[in-house]
Amino acid sequence: MRLTPPPTPQPGEAVRLRFAPEGRAARLRFALQGRPLVWSALRRAERVSADLNVQERFHLQQEISRQVLGHLGVQLDVRGLENIGPGPYLIAPLHEGIADVLCLLQLPLPMRFVARREIFGWPSVGAAITRLGHLPIDPEHLLGGFRDLWRGTSAILGGGESVVVFPQGTVVGIQADFQRGVFEVARRVGAAILPVALSGTHRIWEHPFAPTLRYGQPVALTVLPPISARTLQTAHLDTLRVQTRQAVKAAALAPGLPPPRFFDPDRDGYWDGFRLVIDPDFSTLAARMERHRAALLTGTA
Repeated sequence: MRLTPPPTPQPGEAVRLRFAPEGRAARLRFALQGRPLVWSALRRAERVSADLNVQERFHLQQEISRQVLGHLGVQLDVRGLENIGPGPYLIAPLHEGIADVLCLLQLPLPMRFVARREIFGWPSVGAAITRLGHLPIDPEHLLGGFRDLWRGTSAILGGGESVVVFPQGTVVGIQADFQRGVFEVARRVGAAILPVALSGTHRIWEHPFAPTLRYGQPVALTVLPPISARTLQTAHLDTLRVQTRQAVKAAALAPGLPPPRFFDPDRDGYWDGFRLVIDPDFSTLAARMERHRAALLTGTA
């Protein structure tokens, strides 16, 4: 039987944040402890000083992350910390869901995140991340999005903080390709890239595919060796992009780690209207997406 996928959101569409914990005990736990903790943390972030310095932002974000991860019972396995130098870096992680942010904040680096502009309009979340100085971009507007990414990243790195740019630009699954933007920006600003493999976070909260929330989920976070600023200046960027993509995904798919999310258009929809490109290493799905997009253009979908 062919499943009908849920309707996918459209760029700029208003979002209602919903949480549906699995099981009666989880629902009670979240109602009594989790929901108050999340909204209290967001309100706290909304009220921080406009003059928040690097270390103050670092410690506040780490504390909030630690509290929420602790409440959710996330079993975070962090590997490769020896690959982290003083920074700042352009951090380039895989992207599975909102919980990626909480896990990345446990790395010993002050950081800010690049996020889709519409997230800055989410209830409570938007006000908090705006106040904390995270960077909004519109990836569907290629020139404007890249310009905002370049200028914003340059300013943040210049202040001593790393910048997290998700090179897939989407949470649909591991098959999403790496976009060129993070590599081009790193070359232009003279920064090193720190690749990070993440897997398992999609099981914590399934937004935007479902409101399902789960406790006690295992997550693997593996920091790979950085790509030096010198290498970025001299290497062929598209070759480097492909090599990095393959190395990060191989790390996420390593035996014994929590499995990553896999995109299934029958279940998840095709995400028409979004800038979604499938990694050619997943050739069957890439060909299927190309056929779907071609049918849209000819009106035969």
